[in-house]
Amino acid sequence: MYRKRFASFHPANLFVSIVKNVKESVVSIDTKEEEKSMTFESSLWGLLFPDFAPYQKKTTNQFGTGFIIHRNGYILTNEHVIHGASIIQVRINGYRNPFRAKPIWSDYQRDLAIIQISPTKPLKPLPIGSAKQTRIGEWVMAVGNPFGLGLTYTVGIVSGKNRMIQSEGRIYRRVIQTDAAINPGNSGGPLLNLKGEVIGMNTIVIYPSQSIGFAIPSEELKSVIQQIS
Repeated sequence: MYRKRFASFHPANLFVSIVKNVKESVVSIDTKEEEKSMTFESSLWGLLFPDFAPYQKKTTNQFGTGFIIHRNGYILTNEHVIHGASIIQVRINGYRNPFRAKPIWSDYQRDLAIIQISPTKPLKPLPIGSAKQTRIGEWVMAVGNPFGLGLTYTVGIVSGKNRMIQSEGRIYRRVIQTDAAINPGNSGGPLLNLKGEVIGMNTIVIYPSQSIGFAIPSEELKSVIQQIS
């Protein structure tokens, strides 16, 4: 009876139980990429002695999201989240320290990648649902790591299906359009239905826009997940 006093237990709060069930299965990804750059002085030196030009290393930090697809530490994310990364770190709810991850597989055109960590105990994979059976107007939740803030949950509806989007030499076909808020860092995170099943992977946001985001449908993810099942 005491629990019923809290608003979170009201039956209208559909998303509270989803958050509870998925928070240990969605991960925050931080990557570091080292780039070589030249100062004005070093560029002059390079003109005189091209083979001995001194470069400066510049480290760029990027943020993204992924979700667990196998209890042994396999994580699915977008390829562009880890592209060119020299260091990949993964944070999981319930673990104090981040894990170092290594790339296992990637596909640039499909913008999908699998990374792996070495967990101290079996992890909890997310269930995969059907994007084909999802209907326009259906409630959905996007989970991600926007701007590196840590796991964030936003809700909206399926705004459209079977869209085609082109970005950075990639062609995304049959993607799901949603108005659930998605920001940089959400890439690679799951788009969930009310059963907490993955129906898509949040991938693209159109700027400037008002709540127009796109997710790769789960049917395309299933063929990748089967590789490590």
